[in-house]
Parts: sequence; C-alpha cells; structure tokens
Amino acid sequence: MNLSFLCEVLSTVYDKEDSILQQLWDHLRLYHSDTMRSPLFPVVLTVLSYHIVCDIMGDRRPAVQRFKIQPGKRPTLAMLLHCAGVTLRNHLLLVFPASVAQWAWRPPVPIPERAPTLLELAGGVTGNLLLFDFQYFIWHLLHYKIRWLYVTFHAIHHNYMAPFALATQCLGGWELVTVGLWTTLNPVLLRCHLLTTWVFMVVPVYVSVEDHCGYDFPWSTSRLFPFGFYGGPSKHDVHHQKPSTNFAPHFSHWDQIFGTHADFSF
Repeated sequence: MNLSFLCEVLSTVYDKEDSILQQLWDHLRLYHSDTMRSPLFPVVLTVLSYHIVCDIMGDRRPAVQRFKIQPGKRPTLAMLLHCAGVTLRNHLLLVFPASVAQWAWRPPVPIPERAPTLLELAGGVTGNLLLFDFQYFIWHLLHYKIRWLYVTFHAIHHNYMAPFALATQCLGGWELVTVGLWTTLNPVLLRCHLLTTWVFMVVPVYVSVEDHCGYDFPWSTSRLFPFGFYGGPSKHDVHHQKPSTNFAPHFSHWDQIFGTHADFSF
C-alpha cells in the first residue's frame, strides 16, 4: 500500500474523530455548562461511575463463572455488607465533606471552547495513568516497608484473599484521600483539557474495579496490551494472595524493575 495514501486515510480518520469530539464538547457547553462548572461534578462523576461499574462486574452471573480466577471462593453476604459499609462511611465522612469544601472554596471552572483532539485526549489519559501508576506504586510499597502504615491504613483492604468488585474501595480513609488527591491534582500538573480530565477520572475507576472483580475476562483491559505490560485482574489477584508482589495498580514495569512482579497464583 502506498505510504502517502495510508497517511491520508489515517489523517481523515483522526479528523473525523476530532470533529465528533468537538461536536460532543459543543453540545455539553451549550446544554450542560452549569453542571460542568460545578466543583461537585467530578466527585459525582467518579462516585456514580464506581457504583455502576461495581454493579456491572458484580459476582452473581452464572454465565461468567468460567472466567473466575479463584473458582471456589465467592463473597458472602457479610463480606458484601462490610465492604458496602466501609465505602459508605468513607463517602459520608471524607468524600462528601471534601466535595462541600470544593463547592465552597473553589471558583467556577472555566469551560474552554475547543475540545481536545483525539491524540490530546489519548495522550493526556495515558500520561495521567502512568504518573498515577508511579505514585501509587511508591505509596503502596512504603506501606509494606513501614509496618505501622500497613496496619493503620492498608490492612483493611487485605481482609479478602479473593477480591471482588465491592472490595475495590474497601479502604482506609488515608488511602482514599491520597488516591483522590492524585486523581484530582495530576491532570492539573499535566495541564489537561477538562474533557481529558474527566475521562481520566472514570478510566481508573473502571480498571480498579476490573482488577478487583475476581474475573479474568477475554475482554479485560490487560489483554489489550502485549507482553504482559498491563497488570490486570490476574496479577492483582496474586497481590491479594501474596501481598509482597504486584504493587503497581495498572502497568507492570515498576514491579519488573523492583523485582516485585509475579505472574502466577499461589
């Protein structure tokens, strides 16, 4: 195939996708600008996304049981209620007050007229994921090096050796605050467009629930990346079985570099 022809085709595809993004952005600006300007919007977006994804990936559909990583282990009602209670407590005592504080102190968000291009959107989300991956890897590793940090803040997340969707945010308050801070701050540091920021906020919610759902589906995100570069549910399941491995939340390169990578169940 002629290289110039291929470049023309790719350019046409990107231009079309960019046009669709601009049309979407124009619609949002025209009809939902007040909602988008609200400091509460990102929090509502992530909380709703979390509950929707948890409901989709809940451990109750017989048709997907063949993809379960630990087939003999399913969450009991007591486990589900415990995780739901911890999540509700954290949202009421931490997320909601933080949202009110943002609403009271933060000025309305300016809405740019131009949408990000497809490459800007993809690059921004990828950059945020890589930065968050590094931050969380270091933070996670420190909690295993410093016993007090683990016992005080992180141990609650390891009550379950066979994770499930609702266990995703069964976290100590410090952990939730830290994750929320990075998720909010990183797009600012990388000077991302608002649309890129919101997409980034939703993507980690999805992949975090996917990592904890207890299933390795053929369509799991990790299968989109070659050479095991992306961790995915199988590797995070190993972390819950042997917590001294697979500290990174998304990619596997930091675990490879620090010698904490593991590919198999125990």
